[in-house]
Amino acid sequence: MTGTWIAVLATAAGCYALKLAGLTVPPRVLASPRARRFAELVPVALLAGLTAVEVLGRGQALAIDPARLAGLGAAVLALTLRAPFLVVILAAAGTAAALRAVGVG
Repeated sequence: MTGTWIAVLATAAGCYALKLAGLTVPPRVLASPRARRFAELVPVALLAGLTAVEVLGRGQALAIDPARLAGLGAAVLALTLRAPFLVVILAAAGTAAALRAVGVG
């Protein structure tokens, strides 16, 4: 077995253990307002961080890419207009691709 497969299996075992740990939390802990608020806000913070890294990062450096920023703007506009998720993705990708096609970014 190669090192890659060992890493894949170890990651899968870790994910399963994490899921199992979440299922073993007593209901009284999950019912507290503090835990509920935490569970509501953590996904938003993680998604915002991931978005910032993907839009503004290039490797280990900060990179301001106009095409990526315009794509993010198009996605925000589509979300503001309550467009379906697929339309949001297509608007962002289409905007970035169109700007790259004309030499921006």
